[in-house]
Amino acid sequence: MAWAIVDSGVYIGHWEYGLSVEVLDSITRPFVLRQSAVVLSELRRGAQSRMARRLVETLAKHAAIVWTPTVDDWWEAARLIQDIGDREGWDRSKRRSFQNDALIALTARRHGAAVITTNRADFDLLAGELGIAIVPVAGRALP
Repeated sequence: MAWAIVDSGVYIGHWEYGLSVEVLDSITRPFVLRQSAVVLSELRRGAQSRMARRLVETLAKHAAIVWTPTVDDWWEAARLIQDIGDREGWDRSKRRSFQNDALIALTARRHGAAVITTNRADFDLLAGELGIAIVPVAGRALP
């Protein structure tokens, strides 16, 4: 069975925007899911209600394995942001927001995992550079 990281937008789509359990199960069923430290950090940072904080804390508490970016991943993320950002004409803000996506993608590549995401545009760029598999989920991509 293949591994996958679920991006934060998928969790948020489920928790806040009504992505059904059935849809989520059908997308994730073929994979062994691993949590990303970057995704958990994004979710914790954005959790504003008591309920959202509990959901994130429960997810983190029950994560069997959490994958973290390495020093090399951080270094490579900077190169990717520079190269893709220059090619796409991104401003500083977009480059900053792309950093977490790059770290998630590099972590997935290192483990041979796919990324399940609502943010197809950014992860398609990364897939083109890194050769990782992207599993798109219809839903609201986060800014």
